[in-house]
Amino acid sequence: MRITTDHVIFEMNPTNQPAAQVKPGERLVFETLDCFSNTVKRPEDVVSSIDFSKVNPATGPVFIEGAEVGDVLKVTIHEINLADYGAIITAPGLGVLGHEVQQEETVICQVVGDEVKYRDFSLPLRKMIGVIGTAPAGEGINTGTPGDHGGNMDTTAITEGATLYLPVNVDGALLALGDLHATMGDGEVVGAGLEIPGEVHLDVEVIKNSHIPTPFVETEDKYIAIASADTIDHAVERATKNLTSFIQQEYQQTFNSTIMLLSLAANVAVSQAVNPQKTARIELSKQVFDHLKEIPAENVSPVMSELDDHVAEI
Repeated sequence: MRITTDHVIFEMNPTNQPAAQVKPGERLVFETLDCFSNTVKRPEDVVSSIDFSKVNPATGPVFIEGAEVGDVLKVTIHEINLADYGAIITAPGLGVLGHEVQQEETVICQVVGDEVKYRDFSLPLRKMIGVIGTAPAGEGINTGTPGDHGGNMDTTAITEGATLYLPVNVDGALLALGDLHATMGDGEVVGAGLEIPGEVHLDVEVIKNSHIPTPFVETEDKYIAIASADTIDHAVERATKNLTSFIQQEYQQTFNSTIMLLSLAANVAVSQAVNPQKTARIELSKQVFDHLKEIPAENVSPVMSELDDHVAEI
């Protein structure tokens, strides 16, 4: 099933009419515009020429049969194919140093094999999906803003080979995606990656009775909890709380044991620091999860149990 760019939205909303209806497991191909709706093609196409009512288009949405409120949508990303050219922009007021930018500028970069040609640099290709999500439960959320539904998370881990778990807030989920990047650094500090059109090949499954804290990413070697909030600090706190709760519930760990484990073994990263809501993630190796499966619940944290007993005596 191919979902073309004849069907794009600028708000993830329960009232959006589906572009298609599919069964779980069916292979889907989403064609995508770049975040400027393919209007930035030359160095002369600077930010002041952009129609900001048409920024961050997401292709879709797609209605997934059998997806009911409270389920989790498992999205497996098989392939991301990109156009040959993309754009990176800057302008006064954009990004974390936008207050210091004196003039707007656009650079067009070519994708050649596994590299991106930026000025005199050859940078490694790092394909990823910037916007992907389901409809929120309440009012619509514009596609430029991330949240618990997903959206503009700009998370580099959402790439080929990754599995993304998203909430089902309305029947059918209404999955949509766009805003591909050929490469982007964590943080997206200028407010853009290498913005580029392309297509994404994926399939979707519906998980019932899941405790997975969405949005959540599984890669070949990591599990990653993602959260968005008004500040990076708050986003980090939310992501950490989500992963902590998940480990406690799934592996019968104590709270203290879990947060100490995360402090020892997990890595926190900033996905993006420039959108209306900021996005952070916390990553933990699958090897740690494999070890957690082997620990009997009654032996989770004997040291902490002894300490708790001692505190009780005092």
